[in-house]
Amino acid sequence: MTIASQKARVGTALATTVGLAAAAWIVTVRQMHGMDMGVATQLGSFAFFVAQWVPMMAAMMLPGAVPAVLSRAHANGPVRAVLPFVVSYLAVWTLVGALVYAGYRPHGTAVAGALVIAAGVYELTRLKQHCRRCCRESAGSGFAFGLYCVGSSIGLMVMLVALGVMSITWMLVIAVMVLVQKVLPAKPAIDVPVALAITVLGMLIVVAPALVPGLMPPM
Repeated sequence: MTIASQKARVGTALATTVGLAAAAWIVTVRQMHGMDMGVATQLGSFAFFVAQWVPMMAAMMLPGAVPAVLSRAHANGPVRAVLPFVVSYLAVWTLVGALVYAGYRPHGTAVAGALVIAAGVYELTRLKQHCRRCCRESAGSGFAFGLYCVGSSIGLMVMLVALGVMSITWMLVIAVMVLVQKVLPAKPAIDVPVALAITVLGMLIVVAPALVPGLMPPM
């Protein structure tokens, strides 16, 4: 294989992944317009929720999957490797969405704060660090890669669900955090303050929820 053809593979894989993520952001913003009710958000029917959740996960998770996608493209070619990898990766997050739907209920700020505190604590666990490390390494399949990435990002996703599962603002914040953690290696000097900040946010929600905008639906 020539260098030019290999670069073409990588370029096609990159363009496909970034293009899917960009399209998913556009769809998500349009779909979720006016739906954010903070902790009181309703999910609607299962079919309706899945139609929202899948593009949402594609928008949030595909940018961080770019290194893994490019690795697959190097080995197997862009179309043959990228599409099955991305589909199986998003299938894992779709299963997570089904679990979210089964367990979710509109809740109060005390519950939201407790969940955010739990998310902050999870950021410092060995399971989180192990899954994050595996998520940054090449995986044999999109499904395996997805499982590790779920383990790495589940605390942050709990934050999103707790604060406003249909909130574009929180979705963007969490997406940036997920991307940074997938691209950069773990560093205690950064990770510990982030975990503490999440925990403090949870405590603030419990004791003074009015100071955190967007938690309650507008009157």
